[in-house]
Amino acid sequence: KNSFPYILDTYLPMHLLSIYLIWSLALGQQYSSLGSQPILCGSIPGLVPKQLRFCRNYIEIMPSVAEGVKLGIQECQHQFRGRRWNCTTIDDSLAIFGPVLDKATRESAFVHAIASAGVAFAVTRSCAEGTSTICGCDSHHKGPPGDGWKWGGCSEDADFGVLVSREFADARENRPDARSAMNRHNNEAGRTTILDHMHLKCKCHGLSGSCEVKTCWWAQPDFRAIGDYLKDKYDSASEMVVEKHRESRGWVETLRAKYALFKPPTERDLVYYENSPNFCEPNPETGSFGTRDRTCNVTSHGIDGCDLLCCGRGHNTRTEKRKEKCHCIFHWCCYVSCQECVRVYDVHTCK
Repeated sequence: KNSFPYILDTYLPMHLLSIYLIWSLALGQQYSSLGSQPILCGSIPGLVPKQLRFCRNYIEIMPSVAEGVKLGIQECQHQFRGRRWNCTTIDDSLAIFGPVLDKATRESAFVHAIASAGVAFAVTRSCAEGTSTICGCDSHHKGPPGDGWKWGGCSEDADFGVLVSREFADARENRPDARSAMNRHNNEAGRTTILDHMHLKCKCHGLSGSCEVKTCWWAQPDFRAIGDYLKDKYDSASEMVVEKHRESRGWVETLRAKYALFKPPTERDLVYYENSPNFCEPNPETGSFGTRDRTCNVTSHGIDGCDLLCCGRGHNTRTEKRKEKCHCIFHWCCYVSCQECVRVYDVHTCK
């Protein structure tokens, strides 16, 4: 009774339940154009037959699924903007991260988690906005109203978004090997973050802004909060080792925490079992672009500082003139006038 089609019987018409919502995050075959133009299922590279059927039968969900992947990539680039690996994408390749994700590293763990969370987030938000006929607001309120407020508005149905993301992201992770086990774990960690960060959002109603009546609904946080949380999980990710054992279906690989003295990872932690390259120099085999010409922070002692980001090679400094608004004045009523000033900044880049 826990299968995806059974759970969806409260959302989908009965004649549609024969179609499984099975897709693939296919992180080796991302679709960078999705979410920005109309979806033509037959033109999307890398779809297996079940994915193609889903695309054609649930075309209205496709833009939000694609937008979720795009959202995850953008958040990855924000979170790693000051790191040696800054989540660089390759425009002219199906594998838009290059070979970086071929290894079972921390970076792979984060990308899987943030992309899975992005799909759940975008689908949930799209349903609440009424852009799809197969989903909507969450009518199963969790608990009775509180003191001084009542249920109202549109509660975002994160459970539905997580279900779609789970089938989407985990579809190809059914092999009995360590990498599939790692990907499934990190995908679920990303989705669990969405559920953990759901919160009540309320609005007051009454004359002259009074709060005679207050209605509340369940809402997702800003996706930046999800990114911040998963970035912390990246920094504290658990290193694992691969174990092999025989089962009735053959040899199966599982993961075990490498260091027994440390607390074992929970379902909310990220896991990996291969070390990352240092990303200091360009390397087409690892997908590293190096850090040459990257802007660094000369006053920082962290990873974004010129010492660490430039890997000890030193940095160059140049001056840059920028036009900015200045001396702004508010005029009653109601506009602001500003002058334009030219300011000179020092820009530091890695050698």
